[in-house]
Order: sequence, then C-alpha cells, then structure tokens
Amino acid sequence: MINHVLFVNIRKNIVMFALPLSMFFTFSICHAANAGNESFLSRPELNSFIDEMVEKHGFDKSQLIDVFSHVQLKPNIIKAMVRPAESKPWTEYRAMFVNPLRINGGVEFWRANAGILALASKTYGVPESIIVAIIGVETQYGKNTGSYRVIDALSTLAFDYPRRAEFFRGELEKFLILTRDEGIEPFSLKGSYAGAMGIGQFMPGSCLSYALDFDGNGHRDINHSMADAIGSVANYFIGHGWLPGQPVALRAHVTGERYLELVNMGFNLTHTVDEMREFGVTPSELVDDSQQAMLIRLETKGEPEYWIGLNNFKAITEYNRSKFYAMTVYLLSREIQAVMNAQSINMSGQATSMPTK
Repeated sequence: MINHVLFVNIRKNIVMFALPLSMFFTFSICHAANAGNESFLSRPELNSFIDEMVEKHGFDKSQLIDVFSHVQLKPNIIKAMVRPAESKPWTEYRAMFVNPLRINGGVEFWRANAGILALASKTYGVPESIIVAIIGVETQYGKNTGSYRVIDALSTLAFDYPRRAEFFRGELEKFLILTRDEGIEPFSLKGSYAGAMGIGQFMPGSCLSYALDFDGNGHRDINHSMADAIGSVANYFIGHGWLPGQPVALRAHVTGERYLELVNMGFNLTHTVDEMREFGVTPSELVDDSQQAMLIRLETKGEPEYWIGLNNFKAITEYNRSKFYAMTVYLLSREIQAVMNAQSINMSGQATSMPTK
C-alpha cells in the first residue's frame, strides 16, 4: 500500500485555499456539524494538530475547523487495520493475487500500455513485469482504487489508531498541503482504508516525493493518467534502492538449525549470500555471493518454503512492509512475464512460418 499524486488537472481555472473553503468544496455546508463531529472538534489532539498546521504551514484556523467539521470518522477502518490481508496464511494470501484473473489482467494491461511501460523501464531500470504486478496487486490494474474519502481515512487513523497515530498525522498533514497547493477539493479524493490514492496507491507523502508528470502534460495525475501512474511507480522503486538488472529473490535449501537465526531478522539485509551458507542456507541457483540478503520462510500445508530475498526484494517491501506482499508481487510478476514471453515466442513462430512471396 505502498507507504503510496492524484494531481487532478484543475489548476488553471480554480480558486485556491486563499478563498473561503466554502467556495472550494463541492458538498453542502449549510447544515450544522452532527454531534459526532462536534465531539471530534472538541478533542485536544485535533485542536493541537490544527494549531500546528496554522503555525507551520500558514493555514487559516477557521477554514481547517470547517474542514474537520465535515470529516466522518470510520470505525470500520480501524477494524480493517487490525485484520489486514497480510494476517491470512501465506497460501490464502498468495491465492488472492497470484491467480488467472490477475495474471491475465496483467498481460492485458501490459499490452495496452506497452509503450509507456517500456519507456519507464528503460528510464528507471525497473522491469515492466514488476511495475505491472504492483499495479495489479494494488488496484487490479486501476479497476479498484478505493471507496473511502481520503480525508476521512487519514483522520480516523490519525486520531483513533494510537498504534500508528504519529505516522498518519504526518500523512494527514501532507494531504492537506497537497490539496491546498494543487487546488484539489479535499473531500473529492477517494482511496483505500489506509489513505492510499490512485492507480498505484501512493500515500500523500509518497505523492509529494515520487509522483511524476510522465505524460508531459504539465500535471502529475496518478489517479487518471496511466502514464503518470506507471512512471511514478518506477520512480518510487529507484528512490527506495532498486538496483537495475539485479535479481529479486530465489529459492533456498536449508540444513541444520542455525538457519533459524536468520528467519526472524525482519526486513534487514544483515548477511551476504556467502555468509548465509555458514548458517546452512544454500541458494537454488547461481547468484553473486557478495549480495546482501535476507532469509524468508513461508508456511505451507506441507514443508515450509525458504527463499533468499535480495536488495530488490527489500525495495518491494518499501512499498508495503510485508514479506507476503513482496513475495506475491514477485511471483505475480514472474507469471505475467512467462505468459508474455510465451506469447512473444508464439507470435514470432507464426510470423516466421508464414509463406513469403
């Protein structure tokens, strides 16, 4: 969900935040805030946040109060955060994304956007298959970008989810800056329950840092422009340490018991492939032994699977801090690439077998 701009092309003919927000929103503000919002507006932590936005970024306090009087806190978002998809067993999680629907959808998406994918891959060194798989896992190739108002999701998590409140307050801060500076109605943007937006599901902070105007029309729009979304995903990976031309992960064989010391090392690349051999971990194929790596164990109905995750595997976890997620993206990318390769060979064979005049 990628730690995950919808820069809508409305700059030229829109009044910015300098005018009253009542002129800026499309929804009606004639009715009074409901009791729930009145309670929300009285909370000290919200008022402290508003004061910080005024002091640090020059927002008008009365306008922010008006905004938050129309925010709807969503308790079901907290439930979703407590029970994310990554909490499912590995085999169930994998089946949600590495399946014929996503594979065939990825092939169709690749063919429909072949030119821009090739350009993004050439420019940033991120394989087309990885970009396609990310978008496939995140939004099923742009078909499901989320139904929550982003400001509702971020506000709920910023003030009702203590475990990660600091992070989401930071994202709420960036969201308000983003919408003000880009002339976007704050209540017009929808996304995931975690506040991620667009075809590639960028969080507001990632939007500000990595979203690109890849189609060259003067606006960064990862909500509607497939070119901007594709280029932005590739740019995100390069910004998070992707190494062009390097592998992502490979199967591993384990022996003895010392390998267990490597299983719970988190997302850190603490050992080289060569050093992992000393722990009884052997790669299933040739690889540069000097590469930094992590050991991944995936529980199955039979024996666990073991994988060696390399630098580019870690880069995928920067999009979503889950080994399940990163492995799913990688496996989906391989399946999509395999179909593309097979179709390319088939088309090439058909072409060469045709009679010539």
